[in-house]
Amino acid sequence: MSDPNTMTDPATLPDGASLPAVCEILIIGAGPAGSAAAKVLAAAGLDVLLIDQQPQGRDKICGDGLIPDSHAALARLGLLDKVMARAQPVAHVGCIGPRGGRIDVPGQLAVRPRKVLDDILCQGAQDAGARFLAPVRFEAPLLDAQQRVIGATLKLGDALHEVRASWVILATGAVPKALTAAGLCERHTPSGVALRGYVHAPSMVGRIKAMDVVWTKAVRPGYGWIFPAPDGCFNIGVGVTDSHKAVGGKGSKKELNLRAIFDAFVESYPPAAQLMREGVLVGELKGAPLRCTLSGAKWSRPGLLVTGEAAGSTYSFTGEGIGKAMETGMLAADALLLARAKGLDEAQVRAHYEQGLTALRPKFDLYERANQVNAHPWLIDLLIWRANKSERLLRRMSGVLNETSNPGNLLSFNGFKRLFFEG
Repeated sequence: MSDPNTMTDPATLPDGASLPAVCEILIIGAGPAGSAAAKVLAAAGLDVLLIDQQPQGRDKICGDGLIPDSHAALARLGLLDKVMARAQPVAHVGCIGPRGGRIDVPGQLAVRPRKVLDDILCQGAQDAGARFLAPVRFEAPLLDAQQRVIGATLKLGDALHEVRASWVILATGAVPKALTAAGLCERHTPSGVALRGYVHAPSMVGRIKAMDVVWTKAVRPGYGWIFPAPDGCFNIGVGVTDSHKAVGGKGSKKELNLRAIFDAFVESYPPAAQLMREGVLVGELKGAPLRCTLSGAKWSRPGLLVTGEAAGSTYSFTGEGIGKAMETGMLAADALLLARAKGLDEAQVRAHYEQGLTALRPKFDLYERANQVNAHPWLIDLLIWRANKSERLLRRMSGVLNETSNPGNLLSFNGFKRLFFEG
């Protein structure tokens, strides 16, 4: 429990809104996972308090790509049309190999900068009845005598405040501070790192039309990307998975310089060089950690569920995490709604939620297997060469995007046999 001498009451935010002492569901983090959970729960009539340490509409370092799982999650939330009205539709992911070969894989795709996407999601939660308060920071869980989480100590300005809740959902992203405070962090270092920037280049509109993902020797052991965004802008960046050596949950950063990798990507990939030459960098290049493969944190403890990238909801092979973050947030909401409908006890709620995440895990494991492409980019050359000769293989690659095909099978022993023998 927090020191009572540091508590003030009432807690008042700059806009005059007050921080309540009690709510039914406290959700910490208003990104895709937290906002999705808040919208589902509030729409069902629960008293939901959604907080974030940054104001609504804050920026988030991300590739901004919306692949089919994002479309499906947004459709369930009733927000797909609103997001797509302000997104850049894209017909293909362009896979470019080290030797310059290219294959355009079709899919239901779009690009919408996270600053706008997260604003739409957070507002959707509020429109459903959730209360959103920011800037408020999570400091520590409140615990009862049995060590069950019964709320949280939150920081507003320089003062600490206790908010009690029946359940807490932790959706605080890749930075491990909140997980550590909650006693749930198993890996403090990230799974990967990424660096991205926005370039305003109207002259390049129509010349870069796909979500290009580029594997070259210059960016090993990672990949580069250029995604066309709305309003004549492009999202350009590089990502490196397995960027840290984990030792006993701590670990150290491998020898890599993201800015040097970014510069090498621009130098080695002519469209990137042209984009940077003809366009204007908007703001600065910014880096961010990634937590992948549903690992690195415990998924729950009594009274608390961990969701989104805090639970490792990003795919290691592609770095995509928006759709799975929303999906895990809705799984948390579904578990709490089932508890209300069927009178589930504490252990049953947690078991139901963790079963939902466990059901997703094989897919994450398969993407982890496919992640060997990043370490051995010649494999993508092989895939591109054969996909340009095989409609069936191209359909399978499209199925990976649409989550109807197994990504690991493309790089398994049997998958390699198919590369050479199927038409």
